[in-house]
Amino acid sequence: MSWSRSYCTALPRLTASTGAGRRWMPKVARPQRGPQTGPNPTDRGKSGTRRHLLVDRQGLPLSVTLSGANVHDVQRLEAALDAVRLVNGPGRGRPRKRPGKLHADKAYDAARCRQACRRRGITPRIARRGIESSQTLGRHRWVVERPFAWLNRYRRLRVRDERRADSHEAFLKLGRAMILLNHRQKIC
Repeated sequence: MSWSRSYCTALPRLTASTGAGRRWMPKVARPQRGPQTGPNPTDRGKSGTRRHLLVDRQGLPLSVTLSGANVHDVQRLEAALDAVRLVNGPGRGRPRKRPGKLHADKAYDAARCRQACRRRGITPRIARRGIESSQTLGRHRWVVERPFAWLNRYRRLRVRDERRADSHEAFLKLGRAMILLNHRQKIC
């Protein structure tokens, strides 16, 4: 079983230093910080990044991808599914390449997402808008929110300071590897 959820982070605002102290710079049009940034719809149009995290039943991250804050979750589901390498099963034998089921919230309620899951042999369990209440989702949402908190423990990932998206994505993958390593050390 796997879960999918995205998370937005805003980029810091630039300040200038003067002899009397610090002052805020007026907001001027400046070039975007690469293809994985965009105007954040919930933060007054500031440039931001969204993390798309696919986790297993225990909350361990299977894949992490990056996109601009203005990109809808539906558009990035296929990239998150394709980023999954191997899924360890409970038995012996060859490890599976994909999870068996995908639980997702109402943001992924689209025929496109369901078809993408079925093409990969994954059973979609996506909440439907207007039909299912958010109360039932709240019981299972902590499984996805917990890995975001684990990633935010690393100061470099809490707020995106890198201008290049590939270096920030590398730090995200390093944080994912650290989470998996910590979990493995607890088991052994």
